[in-house]
Amino acid sequence: MTKEKITKIEDLPGVGAATAEKLKEAGFDSLMSIAVASPGQLVEVAGVGEAVARKIINTARNNLDMGFESGEQLMERRKNILKITTGSKGFDALLDGGFESGSISECFGEFGSSKSQIAHALAVNIQLPKEKGGAEGKAIFIDGESTFRPERILQMAKAAGLDPQEALKNVKVARAFNSDHQMLLAEKAEDLLKEDPSYKLIIVDSLTSHFRADFCGRGQLADRQQKLNKHMHTLMKLASTYNLCVYVTNQVMAKPDMFFGDPTAAIGGNIVGHNSSTRVYLRKGKKGTRVAKLIDSPHLPDGETIFIVTEDGIRDV
Repeated sequence: MTKEKITKIEDLPGVGAATAEKLKEAGFDSLMSIAVASPGQLVEVAGVGEAVARKIINTARNNLDMGFESGEQLMERRKNILKITTGSKGFDALLDGGFESGSISECFGEFGSSKSQIAHALAVNIQLPKEKGGAEGKAIFIDGESTFRPERILQMAKAAGLDPQEALKNVKVARAFNSDHQMLLAEKAEDLLKEDPSYKLIIVDSLTSHFRADFCGRGQLADRQQKLNKHMHTLMKLASTYNLCVYVTNQVMAKPDMFFGDPTAAIGGNIVGHNSSTRVYLRKGKKGTRVAKLIDSPHLPDGETIFIVTEDGIRDV
């Protein structure tokens, strides 16, 4: 007689209705999330003993398909990836069709390099039909620097042929006041995604400003990087689980030891660099133009393009 395969956390040994409720509230709502947890975490959130916690985790692991897929299956999955247009054909071509879902895309540059303008453009363009470079979806905007402007959404939506008021309704905005608040908002975004699967974009503008302010000085650098890493992993998990496009903006700092080339470097170091699949460096060009330089992508060559920000959105020069 074959044993029934466990698929729900309520069926795990030692997990009654009350424990299941506590686990779900703490974010352990799937066998995978329990299988990768540590016994200490379950002891803390569910109030069970360590031996019971180990048994719960081991049973979850034994009943789980641990996630190996063939390259062919992955190729099949990549067919579901959405490409969100920027509004500029040149910029889209640089990204092989636009910003893609299922991963984190990062734009970094100095003040005024159009990072937030791109964020607004994506929040509108995600609502376009698929044949026009959208996903017929909605956007979540985590605003860390008070950059969100409803007026810009109205302008860009009108230019894109969308109902401006409807477009504004389809963007959920939350203001983050410090790094802990920002991390919590990213975790809470999952509740919105479960309720309404039409959310297809999460914007975090800016990813690093609160972490810079809350952790200053070299002594706190390790703590800052650890928290930033956790935050990025939350965003990466959301992107992968819900096939979302996650767009984050990042600030830059000057590297005083650079004598040749561009002395600006993105904040957050390797932690942000390794967690972002696509990285674009933005800078001001001549006569009001902007230059987008693709500096990191898993499958695209480096390159650059020029675009301009107009009242209607991001456009070719």
